[in-house]
Amino acid sequence: MIRSFYYLPDEGVRIIDGIADFDRLIAAEQSVLWIDMSKPTDKESFVLTHDFKFHPLAIEDVISEKSRTKIDDYERYLFLVFHLVDFVGRQEGLKISELDLFLCRNSLVTVRYDDHRIFDYLHSRAERDERLMTRGADFLFHAIVDTAVDNYNSTLDIIEYEVDQVEEDVLGQPDEETLKSIFTLRRDIVQLKRITMPQIEVVNQLSHQDYPLISDNLRRYFSDIHDHLARVNDMADMHREILNSSLEIYYSSVSTKTNDIIKVLTILTALFIPPTFLVGLWGMNFENMPELHFEHGYFISLGLILLVVLGMIIFFRKKKWI
Repeated sequence: MIRSFYYLPDEGVRIIDGIADFDRLIAAEQSVLWIDMSKPTDKESFVLTHDFKFHPLAIEDVISEKSRTKIDDYERYLFLVFHLVDFVGRQEGLKISELDLFLCRNSLVTVRYDDHRIFDYLHSRAERDERLMTRGADFLFHAIVDTAVDNYNSTLDIIEYEVDQVEEDVLGQPDEETLKSIFTLRRDIVQLKRITMPQIEVVNQLSHQDYPLISDNLRRYFSDIHDHLARVNDMADMHREILNSSLEIYYSSVSTKTNDIIKVLTILTALFIPPTFLVGLWGMNFENMPELHFEHGYFISLGLILLVVLGMIIFFRKKKWI
């Protein structure tokens, strides 16, 4: 599906659905065109080659959908591969979608293969607020990248909530589900860092290198995006440290429970050793044993066993073993 937003100073913003005569539209002076391709068909993807004549290597990166974050300067246009991240759930983890952007002199082409809520917001903003389009294609390019990075804050908020829940579980009654949650969240945070690290480098290039298609004033705004991504990376490090601490607490808790169980079993074993010895002693099959003919021998032996067990319990308590 293709949805385009076309701005002319005298006409304002016009919405165009589907394939149009993009060559004629971008030829108009002071025009700004944003073409947003969502899950494009082969016919719609042909626009990239026919109308804009983008390099085959860039189009190959778009089609592959598994390109790493990067920026390529083709002089006539800039090609940026960026990634969107959403936290689906503790079990599902992160959903990562690729966003490809072609920045030309007075046009911007975005290609994506997943629906995302930020584009509902951007479409609405382009329709209602002409400033998004009137400031030029490079400003529109910045606005989309900035909105994509702002979405990371929502993802971090959800991850932070999940990490807090894991902390509460660890300090309460941790179980195997808690351990699984720790490992899945650590996996998600590592994946988040794997995405943000190259994006920090790319945005740093946009803020410091001289690209003719990006104005000097706008480079300062990319520095702000760079700071936001650095903060995301720092927060991810902090959450990973919290999870590592939670993992240590979990293993410590499991070890303490195991020690308590072993302690109880050891005490029970110690308590039954004397009765077992006495019963074994008096249970030997010898004909001439002095205790065999006691009238109250059975009750005396039971009383002796109980006294020994009681004495051992008192001894253990004085030693604070129980």
